[in-house]
Amino acid sequence: METIREGKEPSWCRELKTNMARMAQELIKVVRERTDGGPIFTPEEFGYQPGETATEAIQGAIEAAAEQGGIVRLGNGDYVSGTLVMRSGVCLEVRAGSRLLGSTDLRDYPEHHAARLTVQDTSMGMHQSLLFAEGCENICLRGGGVIDGRGSPAHFPGEETAQGTPGRPFLIRMIDCRNVHIADLTMKDAACWMQNYLNCENLLLEGLTVRNHANYNNDGMDIDGCRNVVIRNCRVSSGDDALCFKGAGQRELSRVLVEDCDFYSACNAVKVGTDTQGDFRQVYIRRCRIGGLAEDPSGLKHACADSGISLEMVDGGTLENFLIEDIHMIRAWSPFFLRLENRGRVKPGDPAPGPGTLRRVLFSDIRGRETGPRGSYLLGIPEKPIEDIAFRRVLLRQETSRRPVRKEKDFDEMRGVYPDAHMIDPVGDAPAYALWARHVRGLSLDGYEVIPEGKERRPAYIFTDTEF
Repeated sequence: METIREGKEPSWCRELKTNMARMAQELIKVVRERTDGGPIFTPEEFGYQPGETATEAIQGAIEAAAEQGGIVRLGNGDYVSGTLVMRSGVCLEVRAGSRLLGSTDLRDYPEHHAARLTVQDTSMGMHQSLLFAEGCENICLRGGGVIDGRGSPAHFPGEETAQGTPGRPFLIRMIDCRNVHIADLTMKDAACWMQNYLNCENLLLEGLTVRNHANYNNDGMDIDGCRNVVIRNCRVSSGDDALCFKGAGQRELSRVLVEDCDFYSACNAVKVGTDTQGDFRQVYIRRCRIGGLAEDPSGLKHACADSGISLEMVDGGTLENFLIEDIHMIRAWSPFFLRLENRGRVKPGDPAPGPGTLRRVLFSDIRGRETGPRGSYLLGIPEKPIEDIAFRRVLLRQETSRRPVRKEKDFDEMRGVYPDAHMIDPVGDAPAYALWARHVRGLSLDGYEVIPEGKERRPAYIFTDTEF
């Protein structure tokens, strides 16, 4: 056990904390829940009979509600549906005791191609979802009920992939929307990602329970290029990334507040990437519990998280001004993983962007247990280091490595390797158990302590081409 302590806090840290506190107050005032009412429409009014597929009846209610800014209410048990297209001014309520069930017939999910082409469309080919919205304003999903994608491999087979997932619909996909409120619902068992919000403004997610363990690529929340975002009081358990920020929409993600949430994952609990074509600025995450699962309910993955917090800038773009504080972490093989590289994935015909920027990230007041044994590590590249990273009051209890001890020189620059924390696994666990940093400028550590739960043969810290 070795604790690193510094006395002086960098001036950018003090400025960041002041700005994030101010931003949080502003967002809470600006990003508000939908409280207006309006006429109520039900699928039953549009011909729905229990036991039938409800797609046409629910869509009919949505179209009628759109004319008057009304509410579509599902309140009489189960409704089986294919793709539903949301309209501006509509609130879809799934009432407590009722369920919106995704059809298990892929033919009920026609493809919806985004009007504005993004890297997600060209690289990942994800065009199917249970709920779809594009260019809408003032839309809402709420009600206390359940939305169940029924997305098991028996219904929607496919392999885990970092590319396209044809034949496995998302549960929710919203593109280029404003004033979106998603609240007080249970979401479960998507065939792919649970919910994807791309280039949305004034987005509020609150009181959600997300359980996504039915299939591969089962992310919990994907926020892509959105601005003015509040995520609070949500409970997410997922087979893939639990909370993931992306830049495939090639728009800036900025002014984001995440508070009082649980994010548990068999992959990454909190992540930026891998698509990072856009910029990421002013993100504040506080009072959250994150990490790995106690057990894998799907049998497809594993229990521990690959990482607690991963920031992966590999497609150009700039990440700066992140504050992550008051975090309780458990069961993360790598508590912290930061990667800056030059993959450069873009739309066909777009020029390669070159290396991006990863800087000004403050981790503060973080406690962890049952972490490791891989260890935390920060990897830039020789021509573009990671900059200005600060850790304050970090205490982790970590399992010891059982693998052969590797020297730092055993790890090459790993260019072109998919940038998740497991990228070093073919070589071994990190060469230092507490923190390994390579190609970093402006690293600041104060009260950073990792306690091995047993005899650890590796050194606590290795810093290569790193300046403090």
